[in-house]
Amino acid sequence: MILLAYKLDLSPIVDVVINLSAKAAARKGFNLGLIIGKSTVIPAEERVRIYTSASQMLTDGFVETSPEYKAAQLYFAATTSPRKLAVGVKLTADENLTATLEACRAANSQWWAFSYLGAEDVDIKDCAAWCENAVPDSVYMYTTADKSVLDASGDAKSIFKALQDKNYRRSFGQYCGDTDTPDAVAATMGYAMGANRGLAGDAFTLAYKTLPGVKTDDLSESQVTHVCGSAESTGHNGNVYITRGEEYDVLQQGYMADGTSFDEVLYLDMLRNDITLNVMDLLYQRRKLPQTEAGVTSIINVINDACRKYVKLGFIAPGKWNGAECLNLQTGDYLPDGYLVQSEPLDEQSQADRDKRKAPPIYVCCKLAGAIEFVTIQVNVNR
Repeated sequence: MILLAYKLDLSPIVDVVINLSAKAAARKGFNLGLIIGKSTVIPAEERVRIYTSASQMLTDGFVETSPEYKAAQLYFAATTSPRKLAVGVKLTADENLTATLEACRAANSQWWAFSYLGAEDVDIKDCAAWCENAVPDSVYMYTTADKSVLDASGDAKSIFKALQDKNYRRSFGQYCGDTDTPDAVAATMGYAMGANRGLAGDAFTLAYKTLPGVKTDDLSESQVTHVCGSAESTGHNGNVYITRGEEYDVLQQGYMADGTSFDEVLYLDMLRNDITLNVMDLLYQRRKLPQTEAGVTSIINVINDACRKYVKLGFIAPGKWNGAECLNLQTGDYLPDGYLVQSEPLDEQSQADRDKRKAPPIYVCCKLAGAIEFVTIQVNVNR
C-alpha cells in the first residue's frame, strides 16, 4: 500500500486570482520539468525521482534506448543548462493517466512543466484536460508527428485544432516529423526550465530558440502558418522547429493552445505564487494583523514587493493602462511603476465580512512588458 502525503492548498487563506488563469497552490520554484515514462527503474513506492544529468540515469539503471533517457538527453542539452529533471513512472498499461499524474504530483509537488512520453492523441487530450485544473498550476508539453496538423485537409483530426477549440491555456504542442526524436518537446522544456533563473532582466520567450538534438522539419510557409499563424493571421496555436534563411534553426512560435504565449503563462503563475507566499508569510509571522488601514497597508506593501521583482525581471514595465477601470485607476492612465495595488475602502466593508475577519478586496493592476516577435520595416530610397 502506497501512502501519499498531501500538502494542502493556501488558497482558502490567501486566494489570488489572475484573470484568464486557474487556481494555484504555492510552490518553491518554476524551473523543474517532469517526464513520465513506463520504465520499471523507479519503484512504485517512489513514483518520481530527480536527476541532475542524463548520464546519472544510466548509472541508475536506464539504458540508452530508454525513451526516458532519450528525452533527458534533449532536456539537458538545452543551451540554458537546466539543473534538474524529474522522472515519473506510469505503473501499468491499464493505470488511468489521471491517476498517474495525481500520484506524480503527490510524490513531488515542485515540478511545473510535464510531458508524457510517447503520447497518442487520446493521451494528449487526457493530460491536457487534467492540466487545466491542476493544483499547483502546471503546463503540459507534448509532441505530435501526425501530419494532419499541417494543413486544412487534416483539421478534423488535428490535435492542435482540438485543443485550440477547447481554449486550453496550459497545453503546449510541438510538431516533429523526425522519428529519432518522438519526444522533441523535451528540448523545449529543457530550454524553458533552464532559462527561468529569476535574475534581473532575465525574462525570456520561446520564440526563435534553438533546440540542440532536434532536427528541423522541412515545412512550407503555408504549413507553418497553418500551425502557428503569422503576424497577420491566426493558426491552430501549435509550434514547429524549422530553418529560417540559411542558418537560423528556430522554434516557432511559443504558443499555448489558446494562443497565449508560454512565457506569459509562466510569469503570471510565478507572480501569483509570490504574492500568495508574501501575504501568507505576513499572516504567519505577525502575532496579529489588525483589521485597520494599517493592516491593509501591510498587505499592500508585501504585494508591492512581489510586483517589483517582476519589474526587475522584465515581465512588468511602465506603460499606459488600456484595461477596464479599477477603483482609482482609469482607462488611459499611465502606470509609472508598471503596476498599481489598491484596496476597497475599509469603512465600506460589510459587517458580515468584518465578522469573518476578511480584508477588503485588493486589486493588482499590472502592465506587461510584452515582447516583439514580428517586425515590419519600410526602407525609402531617393535617387
